[in-house]
Amino acid sequence: MQSRLNNELYLEDIKIIENKLNLSDLRDKTIMISGATGMIGTFLIDLLMHANTSEDRNIKLIALGRNKEKGFTRFSEYFASPFFKFYECDITKPLSIEEKTDYIIHAASTTHPLAYSTEPIGTITSNVLGTINLLDYGIAHNMKRFVYTSSVEVYGENRGDVDRFDETYCGYINSNTLRAGYPESKRLCEALCQAYKKQYGIEVVIPRLARSFGPTMQMSDSKAIAQFIKKGLAGENIVLKSKGNQLYTYTYTPDAVSGILACLMHGKNGEAYNIASEKNEITLKNLAEMIARECNVKVIYDIPSEIEKAGYSTATKAIMTAGKLKMDIKWEAVFHLDESISETLRIINGLF
Repeated sequence: MQSRLNNELYLEDIKIIENKLNLSDLRDKTIMISGATGMIGTFLIDLLMHANTSEDRNIKLIALGRNKEKGFTRFSEYFASPFFKFYECDITKPLSIEEKTDYIIHAASTTHPLAYSTEPIGTITSNVLGTINLLDYGIAHNMKRFVYTSSVEVYGENRGDVDRFDETYCGYINSNTLRAGYPESKRLCEALCQAYKKQYGIEVVIPRLARSFGPTMQMSDSKAIAQFIKKGLAGENIVLKSKGNQLYTYTYTPDAVSGILACLMHGKNGEAYNIASEKNEITLKNLAEMIARECNVKVIYDIPSEIEKAGYSTATKAIMTAGKLKMDIKWEAVFHLDESISETLRIINGLF
């Protein structure tokens, strides 16, 4: 199995984002990252560790994850580095570590539909208790800023009164359902950030991510796009368990991480920002067909099981505008959807 850090396409994505951002603001800073082994956390750590080698930035990373063995598998190249520390911890409990940190990027969350229906309590507690514990840790250790990675799901269902979601929109969520655990707990975490900002005078910023994908996805992920890619790379027909008319915004992981760091360094205190691109809007059906063409397979249709169906989003149109982020800090996504899909397939295929 090839390391992603030896994959030329992956390294090129890292270099593109590094060149886009001015990371000198993070020189000599310490950043704690929860959800380190996840899709977002992994690319974020790879980017910042690469920044330490390409230039002498001295950025120290404290990576938090549920499983140290998995952490070593993901980051074995970094374990001997003085700029990297990995801690196995359950963020639903108060942190038992003692590390000074300038910034906390909270990227830990259950983010795949099967877990929403099979682990509904854990979905909520990992969001809410994890956010409380990390905010408390940051306050106790004099952090400069807290970054909470939120989701397009906080907007709920489009009520039909707007085309794209901006940061002031509030759509419909039926809170009296099993599936509501994820979006409602993400909403609560945003409110917690505002409460801590007011009561303790801390700085917070909230990037809201569109549906994200990229080469650091895990093939155990039950999100539709992850399963499309898994099936396609295995040479199997892609299974679509709906008509596929849902219209969503998608963001490539490097762009998502770029937006998160832009918010960290330049976002206004207390503000939420959409991390998205209007170029990357597509129906689920067309997305499946795009991946199928790349992999030379077909799209077939099936009926979801009751467990699968319980975890699916009910949103039929969830597209976002990133106009606020562009206006406030001149941020725009770099990658187009078609090239992002192609890169993801080629990188993942090269790793196995």
